[in-house]
Amino acid sequence: MKKISLALLLVGATSFLVADGAALYKKCAGCHGAKGEKKALGKSAVISGLTADKIVEDLKGYKAGTLNLHGMGGLMKGQTAALSDDDIKALGEYIATFK
Repeated sequence: MKKISLALLLVGATSFLVADGAALYKKCAGCHGAKGEKKALGKSAVISGLTADKIVEDLKGYKAGTLNLHGMGGLMKGQTAALSDDDIKALGEYIATFK
């Protein structure tokens, strides 16, 4: 019984470790809009309608400092610096739901 209880506890605890795209996106919404409908600071492309793969690719490029679309590379490098690969994947999947 103790093993079952411990297993259930561990499964429940790991759900807190899963990246939540919606929660992560709250920091992005100020510039990109609630559903990715805005050009950030009037410069970037609208992110609504992009695929998850494209979003992940772009976020990884910004994080690495190798992408500078619309002159936003420096700003986005700072915004993406603390994101893990799981965070980036969760953001990509979440943003891709915007239509």
